[in-house]
Amino acid sequence: MKIHFLGGAGTVTGSKTLIESENLNVLIDCGMFQGVKELRLRNREPLGFDASKIDFVLLTHGHLDHCGWLPKLVEQGFKGKIFCTAPTKEIAKLILLDSAKIQEEEAQKANEEFYSKHHPALPLYTVHDAEQVFPLLRVVDKDVPVVLSEDFSFSFFYASHILGACSISVQVEGKILVFSGDIGQDDDVLLYPTVKPKVADYVFLESTYGNRLHTNSNPLFDLEILINNTFQRGGNVVIPSFAVERVQTVMYLLWQLKLQDRIPDIPYIIDTPMGVNVLQVFQENRSWHKLNFEQCEQMCGMFTIISDFRDTIETIYDKHPKVVIAASGMVTGGRVLSYLERYLGDANNLVALVGYQAEGTRGQKLLEGATEIKMYGKMIAVKAAVHLIDGLSAHGDQNDLLNWLSEIEHNPKKVFLVHGEPEAAQTLKSKIVEKYNVDCDVPFLGEVVEI
Repeated sequence: MKIHFLGGAGTVTGSKTLIESENLNVLIDCGMFQGVKELRLRNREPLGFDASKIDFVLLTHGHLDHCGWLPKLVEQGFKGKIFCTAPTKEIAKLILLDSAKIQEEEAQKANEEFYSKHHPALPLYTVHDAEQVFPLLRVVDKDVPVVLSEDFSFSFFYASHILGACSISVQVEGKILVFSGDIGQDDDVLLYPTVKPKVADYVFLESTYGNRLHTNSNPLFDLEILINNTFQRGGNVVIPSFAVERVQTVMYLLWQLKLQDRIPDIPYIIDTPMGVNVLQVFQENRSWHKLNFEQCEQMCGMFTIISDFRDTIETIYDKHPKVVIAASGMVTGGRVLSYLERYLGDANNLVALVGYQAEGTRGQKLLEGATEIKMYGKMIAVKAAVHLIDGLSAHGDQNDLLNWLSEIEHNPKKVFLVHGEPEAAQTLKSKIVEKYNVDCDVPFLGEVVEI
C-alpha cells in the first residue's frame, strides 16, 4: 500500500495522511495549514490526490489544523463518511463554523479597507461551505473496532490533548498502522493520561515538542504573579488561547486562584463566539474529563462570556483592568486580534501565551521579541509585556512522546515522525533510535512511501 504525506510533514499544521490500500483510500485528518505564507497558500491548492476517490476520513480530534480543510475536501469532490468521537464531532462543527465566520469577516474587512492585493479578497470557505461537512460526520465510540471493508478496520483510543482526542489503530492488509494524532500530557489538570499502543507494525507519531521538555514551573504561581503585577500597573492581561480545552484549562487555573483569594476581584472574560457552546460540550461529555457537573458550574460562574462583537468593542474600550481569554491561541486570527490591536502599544498591558506557537505565526513573533507585528494590513508596535506560561501546552513533551512508544510489545518496522518542525522531528528521531533501536523516518511534505 502507499502512504501519502499530504500535510503535517515537516510542519505542525495541515495534518493529512492518506492510506492508499488495494480496496480503500482513507484519509487520517484533514487539517488547515497555518503560519508562514508559503504554507497558508497550500490551503487554496488542490489536495494532491483526487478527493472524489477518498472513501473515508478518520479524525483524531477537532482542532483546526486537523479538521479545518474538510470544507475544501468536500468542495473538491469527497462524498464519504467522516468518523470521529462524539466530542470531536461537536467541537469540529464549532471550529469549522468559527473558522468560516472569521474568514468571511476578514475578507470583508480587507475589501472595505483595501489592504489585500486580491480584488476582491475571498474567504477560503464560507459558513455555507462548512455546513456541507456536517451531514458526513459519523460518531464512533473509543475502543470499539469499526470494519470498513474485508481487510480494513480501525479503532480509536484515548489521547488526552483536547476533549474527544484519540489516537487511531488501523488494521489493513494484514498490517497494523497506529496514528498518534496529537498526544497530551499525562498530568493534564482536566484530562486523563494518554492510552499507549500495545501493537504496531508502523507508527505515525507527532513530534511537536520532539526537541523540548516542559519546565517544572508552576502555572498557578506564574498566573498569580503576572495578573497581580499587571493589575498593580493598571493594565490588562490578554491570554490568546484555543477555544477548545486550553480555554477550559486556563479557566480552571484562574478559578483555583480565585477560590484561594490569590488574584484580584476584577472582570475575567472569555471572548469567543464558541465559548458557551464549548462549555456545553464539556458538560455533556463528562466521562472524557475530570470535572463533575458542579465543578463545571462553579468554574463557569466566575467568568463573563462574550459572543457578540459589540460586547467585544465595549470591553476593549473599558479602561478598568481585566483578564481576557480570547482565540486564537497562536494569534493567527479571531477576536484576540481586536484586543491586541488596541492593547499591544501600552507597556502596562501583558500578553500571556499558553501554548505552542508555530513557525510564522504572530504568536511566535511575539514570543521572539518582535517590536511590531502586522495585523489588518498595518504594523502594530509591541510595547506590552509578553510572557510564556510554560507547562500549559496541550502537547506532551519529548519524554511523553518517547514514553508513548514504551508499551508496544515488539518493535515496529518503522516510526514516521509527523506534525513537527524539522529540528524537533530530527531530535526526536535520534532519541527514538537511541532508546528503542527502531527504524525511524521524517517524511517530507508531499512524499509518498510504500509499505
